[in-house]
Amino acid sequence: MKALVTGATSGIGRKIAEKLSERGWELILTGRNENILEEMRKSLGKTEIIAADFSERSEVYKVYDYCKDHGIDMLVNNAGFGIFGKFEDTGLDSELEMIDVNITAVHILMKLFLRDFRKRDRGIILNVASVAGFMHGPLMSGYYASKNYVLRLSMAVHEELRRERSKVSVTVLCPGPVDTQFNSRAGVNFSAKPITADYAAEYALKKAFAGHLLAVPGLTAKLCALGQRFVPYILLSRAVYHVQHAKRSPDGRERVLK
Repeated sequence: MKALVTGATSGIGRKIAEKLSERGWELILTGRNENILEEMRKSLGKTEIIAADFSERSEVYKVYDYCKDHGIDMLVNNAGFGIFGKFEDTGLDSELEMIDVNITAVHILMKLFLRDFRKRDRGIILNVASVAGFMHGPLMSGYYASKNYVLRLSMAVHEELRRERSKVSVTVLCPGPVDTQFNSRAGVNFSAKPITADYAAEYALKKAFAGHLLAVPGLTAKLCALGQRFVPYILLSRAVYHVQHAKRSPDGRERVLK
């Protein structure tokens, strides 16, 4: 069995790669940091690496073109980052780069590998979203919106496959706070205790191998995903704003969380 893991150099992506390797899977790993990819190649089992910047559409196609004849059985769409700040203040170029990585790259790889999987009538797609995908997020508006896209796309395609009784499955991971470099590099502190990337990865794989659509690890995330259905959107906006505002840097400037 062979898996492609994007955004594999840190956090949940790295843990998923390690856990798949422990299970005997062959891996193709992508990320921006070629040095870390090389370290992972040496430390894991049978592993190939492709350094790629998914903010460039040509790089996404480069990865697919390499992988399409390598018998990929599982796609892990994990690459992504967030931008913190008021919508009017955050940089447009940064936001467009985020949209390219969080949405466009996920969409391209999901569509192309889904077509390949459907021909064989087997395969697993694991998209990494966030509990943010269930909500809207003042001060991280673009990031929340991008994860809404990943979540809703995954849910729609899952239903298409279910109606066709396909053996191809789609799972979407929607964690709440996770203790990863995504947050520590930006100096983010959580009011709720974050789960570990190791736990999130194990939970995601368990749900993906079982063919379940939603993987929402941790009590905090489950309560958020369920509770938002019953909260008026104005109150939800205010609640999310206060949560995000507590993370604001002293100078209030844009921060990129990768």
